[in-house]
Amino acid sequence: MPKISVEIPQHILDDLREHVGDDKKFVNLSDAVRTACRKMLDLMDNIDTGHNRAKNLSKNEDR
Repeated sequence: MPKISVEIPQHILDDLREHVGDDKKFVNLSDAVRTACRKMLDLMDNIDTGHNRAKNLSKNEDR
């Protein structure tokens, strides 16, 4: 899996860390970022479908 580097405002990172750890929603920050990216891509797919811009690929083919 490729690694990337991103700059995130401190207040967003602080908020995100409140949801990471044992007995929380995400096991680590990477998991949280991957989940956010997947959700954003799903939302964009829905918007594209609503505007008749949907791709002819299956939803998970590129992921």
